[in-house]
Amino acid sequence: MKILFVAGDPKPERWTVPLQQRLPDADIHVWNPDGAAVEADYAIVWNPPAELFEREPQLKAIFSLGAGVDKLVSLPAVAGGLTVVRVEDAGMSVQMAEYVLYHLLESSRQMDLYRAQQALGSWKIHRPIRRQDWPVGVMGLGQIGSRVASTLASLDYPVNGWARSPHQLAGVNTYHGADGLADFLANTRVLVNTLPLTEQTRDLIDHHLLSQLQPDALVINVGRGEQLVDEDLLNALDDGQVGRAVLDVFRREPLPSDHPFWTHPKVTITPHVSARTLREATVEQIADKIRAHADGKPVSGVVDIQRGY
Repeated sequence: MKILFVAGDPKPERWTVPLQQRLPDADIHVWNPDGAAVEADYAIVWNPPAELFEREPQLKAIFSLGAGVDKLVSLPAVAGGLTVVRVEDAGMSVQMAEYVLYHLLESSRQMDLYRAQQALGSWKIHRPIRRQDWPVGVMGLGQIGSRVASTLASLDYPVNGWARSPHQLAGVNTYHGADGLADFLANTRVLVNTLPLTEQTRDLIDHHLLSQLQPDALVINVGRGEQLVDEDLLNALDDGQVGRAVLDVFRREPLPSDHPFWTHPKVTITPHVSARTLREATVEQIADKIRAHADGKPVSGVVDIQRGY
């Protein structure tokens, strides 16, 4: 079995050495843009070049190093039937839950106010929060979105969830489909986006959607930058419909230095760090999936190309 590692990592041995330990019989190669074909059975990829599929047309499947596969599903080889397998969780869901919880607490517990008071040497206690004043709405109820929703619900925040298809999640009110979106938004003050990027979710968070949230909303985008219409969010921040935005993903990354998000007083920016792929867990998962696929056994995480995730 031949495996090709195609991820542009300057130190690919960080991945290939532990992978070799888990698949000792495999012949593992690192992609060389100027090299010859290795006739690989499988490729482990992150943003692979189009040349990969021209040079290695015999690939049986490709394994993404991340949960997001929007850039893969549009490739001609994938559209032609090549199997794509994504990473499932691999330590990302708990990181995402931590990230969202941190920023929810920052706003709901008025931590910025207490920091300002500290700078003034002011000792002033404000009344406790009413959690019912901070209803959360999580868009996307896959493994990551479900973990986020369940974590916040466990702390007694009212939590709603919305997805394309019906879901059931303990402690969470769930909505689905286009028919359920308006009610979901009307019951949401804290909007958390964890959706995958598809043609249906591109530009989804626009003026019309933001205007349906409860006033003084908090928007946390950890899904994809292309799902948010930047200009509409800026307008919603300026007119007070949105009180604060926390953005971890952007249409262009790195975010251009002249983008107004950088200097807007109501915007918090992080450089796509809400959930990082954990190498050890990812290698273990991909190795197990490659072994199962080679043995003709079922493999979880196979991408539905028509849905885009």
